Amino acid sequence: MSSDNPDTRHRILDTTWALLEAADPARPVRMADVARAAGISRQAVYLHFPNRAELLSAVTRHVDTVKDVDGRLAASRAAATGRDRLAAFVAAWGNYIPEIQGIARALQAMRDSDAEVRAAWDDRMEAVRQGCAAAVSALARDGDLRPGLDEATATDLLCALLTVETWRHLRQGCGWDQDAYVEAMQRLCAAAVTG
Repeated sequence: MSSDNPDTRHRILDTTWALLEAADPARPVRMADVARAAGISRQAVYLHFPNRAELLSAVTRHVDTVKDVDGRLAASRAAATGRDRLAAFVAAWGNYIPEIQGIARALQAMRDSDAEVRAAWDDRMEAVRQGCAAAVSALARDGDLRPGLDEATATDLLCALLTVETWRHLRQGCGWDQDAYVEAMQRLCAAAVTG
């Protein structure tokens, strides 16, 4: 079997995605579980992904590809001003969270006890951090960054405000409407980092 077979690779990724969303947090998804559910040998899984950490990271990136994260971020990346970039980024990320909630919940539940899961989750959260940093950089370029706030601290604040946990608390715990959540986060993020 060749490790460059895209059909098998996609089947492995889709199967892993489904298994993660249905996973019991007390029982991590193993390579053998993926092979069995995909109807292929463990060797075939290992030909495409040499270890579980690479598989889990690839799954999170696969989800982003399937859900067209680049298309979702286009308005933010094309924004003429830092304020517009920030608002568009918050909307894109805030509206993406409900669509990745299943896999996010699974990874978050396993990350404290599983270094490979933690690495996959950290990889994706680094992508969110880069989006926050790009918005902050645009604000700084425009002279709109809150006085006395450096770019690193502003990025940290945005990342803290835009966590999946905050979304879950406000939407599921407090019963907020999705549109109300996005609008409130746009206002809160702007108030936190703009002058």
